[in-house]
Amino acid sequence: MNNIQDGFEPIFRSSPFLDLLGPIYNKKSGKEITIGLKVEEKHCNARSLVHGGVFSSLADIALGYNAAFSGDVPIPMVTASLTIDYAGSAKLGDWIEIATDVQKVGGKMAFANCYFIVNSKRIARASGVFTIIN
Repeated sequence: MNNIQDGFEPIFRSSPFLDLLGPIYNKKSGKEITIGLKVEEKHCNARSLVHGGVFSSLADIALGYNAAFSGDVPIPMVTASLTIDYAGSAKLGDWIEIATDVQKVGGKMAFANCYFIVNSKRIARASGVFTIIN
């Protein structure tokens, strides 16, 4: 795990899509899950900056995992809405961390926000709404 930040390990739950996107890492602190990614060439657009779609995918993972695993037992849910705002960029070789705040997990919906951080600077924020599957 070359240049992976201390405390991070390969993500605890994956899928064929995440395997394609990754490697993705996580660091757990209580119920909070911080997501990490070392930017590779495959994550970049023609300008060697991380493609917006990569940010959207990482936001969906960070928001959804934090909301789903915020209780005592995992809660099945699907994304109903995802909004992202870009305030900066990440480039080849950068380490991206996504810190999430779960606002509320109710009986039918869950709400969460996250920030993308590179070199101690916030470069994007995202909000997600999730439908709980009963």
